[in-house]
Amino acid sequence: MPVSGTDLGADMLIVDCDKCIGCGVCEEDCPFGAISVENGCAVVGDSCTLCGACVEGCEPGALFMEETEKRQTLDLDSWSGIWVFAEFRHGIIAQVSFELLGIGRTLADERGVSLSTVLIGKGVDAYGDQLIAAGADIVYLVDDPALDQYREDVYGNVLAQLIREKKPEVVLAGATAIGRSVIPQVATVLGAGLTADCTKLAIRKDDGMLLQTRPAFGGNIMATIECPHSRPQMATVRPKVMTPLDPDPDRVGEVVRIEVENKILESGIEVLETVLSEQEQVNIQEIDVLIAGGRGLENEKGFDLIRELADELGGALAASRAAVDAGWISYPHQVGQTGKTVCPKLYIACGISGAIQHAVGMQSAETVVAINRDEKAPIFDIATYGIVGDLFEVVPVLAKRIKEARK
Repeated sequence: MPVSGTDLGADMLIVDCDKCIGCGVCEEDCPFGAISVENGCAVVGDSCTLCGACVEGCEPGALFMEETEKRQTLDLDSWSGIWVFAEFRHGIIAQVSFELLGIGRTLADERGVSLSTVLIGKGVDAYGDQLIAAGADIVYLVDDPALDQYREDVYGNVLAQLIREKKPEVVLAGATAIGRSVIPQVATVLGAGLTADCTKLAIRKDDGMLLQTRPAFGGNIMATIECPHSRPQMATVRPKVMTPLDPDPDRVGEVVRIEVENKILESGIEVLETVLSEQEQVNIQEIDVLIAGGRGLENEKGFDLIRELADELGGALAASRAAVDAGWISYPHQVGQTGKTVCPKLYIACGISGAIQHAVGMQSAETVVAINRDEKAPIFDIATYGIVGDLFEVVPVLAKRIKEARK
């Protein structure tokens, strides 16, 4: 039978031209514009991500997935170097990029290889020296007006092409909205292994394998994952988990400006408008003092109580998932496995039990103060200082004492 298809790693999308009636439904269903009908038969393009939307909508059954044998000819030794995808939005490099350069420097030194970073956007030429000072040996700059707005398909195509050309053994990115969007796409296109939301990275000395540790089974265990048969080894890392290096303005590195073809910059996505919401301004990851509330606050008025304490300490409000799910406070304040990872100088947990799902997001705080009426609450195992008592009695007294001390 006449067939055509596209190969992405361990799977293929096959078109049986004997069955295809050229109806064009698959062309309409493809969210990436990867399918076209030519001479009465569907043709699959390079932008196919194997999402399967076309297969589900094909009534004649002309489209189907076929699993192929994993590539055994991959020369693992030809892949070398540690890469960091530096996230750039609204004229600022995301703080997580510097945190990744910190751990990336450690991994690169242990492997005896270079540490590189990729910065994509419009007007990024001025930031090369900043990334070198943060630990990078090489900075790949992709600067083009077409990259002003983040579009997943374009950023993914640019990054995938660079990886194919340069062959880094490890690629790291932040577990942010952008990182969680573009990196899985790149991993799929390259047929590479990817571990999401890592909290620890290490190199195994015997074979140089990247050991990627992340919470699993609802945070009840920590799983260490490795990708022995594919390259690059890819991981996204939560913000505030790794520690950035102190900037060294005397560090010497290389800035490489990359020119990309116009075809790669073509996108199936049109950005109509970018709006910075007020909620995005609440960045609890950048604040030194956090007063967090949980189920023990009982309702949204409980946050008015702890807000007074936050104001006295010059801090901000944070919350557990239970409080956010109840609608007492918005999601940008959420700390934990499904929220943000924070590392403040002071974290006061009010009415939070301290389940592992919350603990993974705040256990790196320098000082943790727990206020809970249950003396057996797990939060006391993490706390530097613990107060067993009713938070509705303790918090007002604490706020009053702090106010008096400040006077």
